[in-house]
Amino acid sequence: MRDFSRVLVTGGCGFIGSNFIRFILKETDWEIINLDALTYAGNLENLADIADNPRYRFVWGRIEDSSLVNQLMQEVDLVVNFAAESHVDRSIHSAIPFIRTNVEGTQVLLDGARLSKRVKLFLHISTDEVYGSLKEDEPPFNEQNPLKPNSPYSASKAASDMLVRACFKTHGLPCIITRCSNNYGPYQFPEKLIPLMILNALDEKPLPIYGDGLNIRDWIYVLDHCSGILSVIEKGEIGSIYNLGGECEKTNLDVVKTILNILGKSESLIQFVKDRPGHDRRYAMDISLAKRELNWSPKVSFEKGLEDTIDWYIKNKKWWQRIRSGQYLKFYEQHYNMLGLKEK
Repeated sequence: MRDFSRVLVTGGCGFIGSNFIRFILKETDWEIINLDALTYAGNLENLADIADNPRYRFVWGRIEDSSLVNQLMQEVDLVVNFAAESHVDRSIHSAIPFIRTNVEGTQVLLDGARLSKRVKLFLHISTDEVYGSLKEDEPPFNEQNPLKPNSPYSASKAASDMLVRACFKTHGLPCIITRCSNNYGPYQFPEKLIPLMILNALDEKPLPIYGDGLNIRDWIYVLDHCSGILSVIEKGEIGSIYNLGGECEKTNLDVVKTILNILGKSESLIQFVKDRPGHDRRYAMDISLAKRELNWSPKVSFEKGLEDTIDWYIKNKKWWQRIRSGQYLKFYEQHYNMLGLKEK
């Protein structure tokens, strides 16, 4: 079992990052520094309940800022990199922000970790989208599959994966890469599939589905993903890649119909819209390596996880209403004195 005392979590105000920080505070005694630029999907309110925890510190800044990154690397022995521009549709509209954060930012983090001489492990959080698309009769992706990204987003993530590998091979920085399937759960930004469908259904608005709705994704509950990440940190082999999936393949149409069924809403709300460019047909993850080496597997069934997720959005209406209206910016000013912070 590896021994860590202080972890730098980048992108910790996002969906998965905020769930991971809360999970780590519960499951370990580590101190956490959270570096986040608070771009569109980074929300301080996601961690409002632990903001005063003495083991937690928030730093406002970008992973592309080498001066700030190098300073923080002197304080930590573990780095977990969630920071990324992450929405495919946004990358199709404009790819440059994805290159800056996902590629250049990852290299800045790697350089800072390497030069600090303190970092014992650099864990890079990636995605199954780097593998490209599967046909319906093909076996799930394993860690040996070649990378064939099909969107600017997935291409930027594949590039960052290669930079992590290169830093391990060239400089010997202890690195591990994880690739996850589609996450769902509390605090997910409302533009993503599951929260968008939940909120539109609650408001009796149309539920837009790309193409024929038969694109297949593997789904993992976010806390199962967090437990998998912790298992990788504690037991993963340096230099390795681990797939962390939910073993739960669903078509987008099936996901939406399940949401409507749980909410008691009519399927007449479903509205098929023009497919997006480069829309991968199927993702599926072979997680046998993580099961074998880490003794990890997902525990939450899709039905239970989806019911809990829907219940969370129903009970946290103010959270998503503030995001949809832009009022979460006022939350920053009122609760965290954001106007007085200087981005370093």
